Amino acid sequence: MYKRILLKLSGEALSGGKGFGLDAETTKAVAKQVKEAAETGTQIAIVIGGGNFWRGRSSEGIDRVKADQIGMLGTVMNCLYVSEIFRTEGMQTAVYTPYAIGLYTEIFNKDKAVRDLEEGKIVFFAGGTGHPFFSTDMGTALYAVQTECEMILMAKSVDGVYDSDPALNANAKKYDRLSYQELLSQNLKVIDLPAAAFCMENQMPAQLFALQAEQSILKAVKGEAIGTILY
Repeated sequence: MYKRILLKLSGEALSGGKGFGLDAETTKAVAKQVKEAAETGTQIAIVIGGGNFWRGRSSEGIDRVKADQIGMLGTVMNCLYVSEIFRTEGMQTAVYTPYAIGLYTEIFNKDKAVRDLEEGKIVFFAGGTGHPFFSTDMGTALYAVQTECEMILMAKSVDGVYDSDPALNANAKKYDRLSYQELLSQNLKVIDLPAAAFCMENQMPAQLFALQAEQSILKAVKGEAIGTILY
């Protein structure tokens, strides 16, 4: 059982298979697992992607900087919604962003965020890095390193890292363990490559697994070998 982890949730996975928006039942199922994990003593921070609302890189005809800013706001919407679902399940939460958003969130401060984690709150890091050209994977890596997490748990719509796209290649090989160096050399884009390089430099391991698998978050928090371990 880990002492402190950062859980990266795919926005698309939280849409419950719809591909857009948020699914209440899927989010409640995640909340129940997170609550159970937190009750064992694991401190949990969360980053949520924004792909269920907006994908900046595929927004043709729109300035990349503006497109990425819209995407960052999508992650804020996701975190505000999910944090409220968590509260209805009996958890205390805090939402941080790297920039001011009125009274909706707090500006990130490491000491405050770590104190919230130590007090048992579920801490959300919304708004990406605050800068364009960086994905939420990079934000995940940055916050995990800054708050001294032991592991990044990445709950995605796929069940691990493969040597090729399993949707296109029936013979694609799934890795149980894979070094960041191997991931980078093979150009496997299951996570953002700059984020992988940052994790490698800072010796931050990650575990990728399918959110929809039964009790997947709980299993990952307990250190069970599901999905793929990156190191």
